[in-house]
Amino acid sequence: MRTLSIDLETYSSVDLAKSGVYRYAEAPDFEILLFGYSVDAEPVQVVDFACGEKIPKEIQQAILDNNVTKWAFNAQFERICLSKYFGIHLAPDSWRCTMVWSAYLGLPLSLEGAAIVTGADKKKLTKGKELIRYFSVPCKPTVTNGGRTRNLPEHAPEKWNSFKAYNLRDVEVELSIQEKLQKFPMPEEEWNNYILDQQINDRGIQLDLELVKKAIQCDEKVREELTSRLKELTDLDNPNSVVQMKSWLSEKGLETDSLDKASVKALLKEAPEHLSEVLELRQLLAKSSVKKYTAMENAVCTDGRARGLLQFYGANRTGRFAGRLIQVQNLPQNHLSDLEQARRLVRGGHFDALEILYDSIPGVLSELIRTAFVPKKGYKFIVADFSAIEARVIAWLAGETWRNEVFATHGKIYEASASQMFKVPLEEVTKGSPLRQKGKIAELALGYGGSVGALKAMGALDMGLTEEELKPLVYAWRNANPNIVRLWWDVDRAVKEAVTERCRTETHRIRFEYRSGMLLIWLPSGRQLTYVKPRMGINSFGSEAVTYEGVGATKKWERIESYGPKFVENIVQAISRDILCCAMRKLNEKGFDIVMHVHDEVVLEVPLEVTVTDICTLMNQTPTWAQGLLLRADGYECNFYKKD
Repeated sequence: MRTLSIDLETYSSVDLAKSGVYRYAEAPDFEILLFGYSVDAEPVQVVDFACGEKIPKEIQQAILDNNVTKWAFNAQFERICLSKYFGIHLAPDSWRCTMVWSAYLGLPLSLEGAAIVTGADKKKLTKGKELIRYFSVPCKPTVTNGGRTRNLPEHAPEKWNSFKAYNLRDVEVELSIQEKLQKFPMPEEEWNNYILDQQINDRGIQLDLELVKKAIQCDEKVREELTSRLKELTDLDNPNSVVQMKSWLSEKGLETDSLDKASVKALLKEAPEHLSEVLELRQLLAKSSVKKYTAMENAVCTDGRARGLLQFYGANRTGRFAGRLIQVQNLPQNHLSDLEQARRLVRGGHFDALEILYDSIPGVLSELIRTAFVPKKGYKFIVADFSAIEARVIAWLAGETWRNEVFATHGKIYEASASQMFKVPLEEVTKGSPLRQKGKIAELALGYGGSVGALKAMGALDMGLTEEELKPLVYAWRNANPNIVRLWWDVDRAVKEAVTERCRTETHRIRFEYRSGMLLIWLPSGRQLTYVKPRMGINSFGSEAVTYEGVGATKKWERIESYGPKFVENIVQAISRDILCCAMRKLNEKGFDIVMHVHDEVVLEVPLEVTVTDICTLMNQTPTWAQGLLLRADGYECNFYKKD
């Protein structure tokens, strides 16, 4: 036996979507209902656990045997559920995930989506979701069902037979997808990254549950007070209702189409004084959100650690990781100077003291979200990230010499960019100067072909720049970075040639290839980015452009248009991700425990004697495939997670 393909149907009273598989499988009532499997792509068998059948002995041994490769679509689910069943931790080393392989090739992350796009012969049974709702989650007690809270096979034998057929079909679909993907194998190096990702997810990160609980209590108190005050001022039944509030504001002479964050901020600039308090309270209520704290309560396991927070290849255009459950990739920043004091007051339930000391309790609770992540007893966190990683990578790829010199010396890219753009000495561009501000906004907005719209989206007008200054700023940045501009259009030509001529092309250390209906972009690391069914088309500006199929802004599978600077953005972000993975593997090999990572930052739970220098020295080592790229990692230690 070489491979074992598996699909499970399970039951648990815990909500899988809210809590994740680790908490789900811990539930006392968790059980495996059906076990579908195929040995070496032979016909699929289904073991009916719910009706007393058992896994054959040789299959049990195969699951425990690291020499047998286990395959599943979203293999983390099967592995963690079977760990619970066997009562031992099944390490991820011998597991492979068809979903990850699909994502690597730019395909959807759902089994149904991947099957449709690949043209896999066997399609999922359409009634699957309905059957899962019937057998896999609790049901509402009714007079008709005799007040039961769970549906068993004997309650609907025909549906149960359909469920077994659905389980069997899922394994067939997975095998069919694998067969379709054979032409494009995922490199072993990338499977090693997947295994490390699973180890990090299995390890999880400790939560300060006392802080979480008190933050939720504090938020409830604040919401009651804010809502009560709003009712006083507006006489509305539900001042949280957008419809009611818009109508009330309209009656008072203030028209608005939206009450989102940006709209309320704009309204406050023109609102008369008697309406300002209402809008400010509305703003506070919008900020008063404990969704992250509630997500922590939902996801935390019985040992106080949250697991499964990271999705490998979640951003499948570049291979970057995505957040799950608590969504650690978009945590609010913290700027409080006395973070520790605020944390202590909330944790201790001293809500009255908070009201005296701080203008906005919702703001404080928002800033404390990060601090709910804590190291285990006797350990500390070291947080380290790569400084200006994307700016370094694009300079290295493009051969923009002056930028590389900046990174080799003082590293002040915003100041140096302003100096280069406006032809002034570096020392004249000081921390708070308008020139540095222009350099910073240009760096953040213009590296991937952005223009005036990108500057506005990055908040240029809010920073005090005028409309008239924006276009010259774009030209100044591009003139200061001619090699980056050249990189955009060299990549644009290489992609178009590969797609048009169905050939291989190369520029700036990057190879482009059209093969079997796919555009492959080979990165220096040896990994490839994949664009499905590329072809030449006309973009929204009426120009010739490359289009391809993928999950677009609508979250649906659609045809997407692209061009040189956008491909460069994908390439730079993908290389930055590969550098992060290299660094994490080095840290892991040295025995340092990674508990979380966010964008280009790594969070480690380490013994007290480990130093920031120990970590940053490893991260600063340039991978062998990126000779000449200058890396710099900075870090700090802390007793709870925060931004330094």
